Amino acid sequence: MELRRIGAMSLAKVLACVYALLGLIFGAVFSIVALVAGSVAQPGSGGPLMGLFGVAAVIVLPVCYAGLGFVGALIMAGLYNMLAGVVGGVQLDLQPTNATTPPRV
Repeated sequence: MELRRIGAMSLAKVLACVYALLGLIFGAVFSIVALVAGSVAQPGSGGPLMGLFGVAAVIVLPVCYAGLGFVGALIMAGLYNMLAGVVGGVQLDLQPTNATTPPRV
């Protein structure tokens, strides 16, 4: 089998969700680092402001990652579809699954 075309919108939606999840994870890590850095900062050096930036990262990073992942996936799917018509698609070796056969361990 050969993958000749990718549904650009479906790929973009899935990758937007994947990147939003990654953004949430990175935002949580950034938030923890910023909160710790803000709590050990010298008085008057903007420590509470660091904590505020950390909390905002949990909201801002997932939104930015999702948007960029969506746009990037649309571009990549379009490029793939255009080039697959010229050079051929990705070859896949697929086999049907049989629901009555138990999975091998």
